[in-house]
Amino acid sequence: MVSDLWFNIFAGLLLGYALGSIPFGLLLTRFSGGGDIRSIGSGNIGATNVLRTGRKGLAALTLLLDLLKGFFAVWLASSYFLGGEILAAAGAFFGHIFPVWLQFKGGKGVATYAGILFGLFWQGGLVYAAAWIGVLLISRLSSLAGLVAAVCAPVAALVFGHYELVALLTACSLIVFWKHRANIVNLINGTEPRIGKSKS
Repeated sequence: MVSDLWFNIFAGLLLGYALGSIPFGLLLTRFSGGGDIRSIGSGNIGATNVLRTGRKGLAALTLLLDLLKGFFAVWLASSYFLGGEILAAAGAFFGHIFPVWLQFKGGKGVATYAGILFGLFWQGGLVYAAAWIGVLLISRLSSLAGLVAAVCAPVAALVFGHYELVALLTACSLIVFWKHRANIVNLINGTEPRIGKSKS
């Protein structure tokens, strides 16, 4: 166990970014012969856009891997770089959204957000997942589900007494909203495509 706190913080941040920046959606679709996911649908590298290729299994795997990279960033930091967990979470989230390998043009962060929450405090992960899945099942609007879940994350930190996480989670939620700004316009106009229907 490394005792130098500053080293742990820096190492946690680098570890988180390295894991978070792995573009699983892009890699999986390319290696499976589906081409460049960025040329399909919304151009996003996340699971929802992978689903637009018609490959449900590939979309589910993308979702799982994007979630797990957030979780393992926090878990590894807590195991080997004690004190660097929060920065590892931040690194994973921002790495997914701004990956250096893709000229800082990544995903929208919803699945990776779930992963870091499960790593930081499992109660927050459960609240986030319940909101995300619940809204998705009711509305079939992926963007709305992600936005509602993002609102719940910092609220859960407050409710469960993890005050040290509120600033980070608020920042993450604001970025999720910023990444979904086009979706928000579509939601207001009633033109946002639902899961299972073609993107108009």
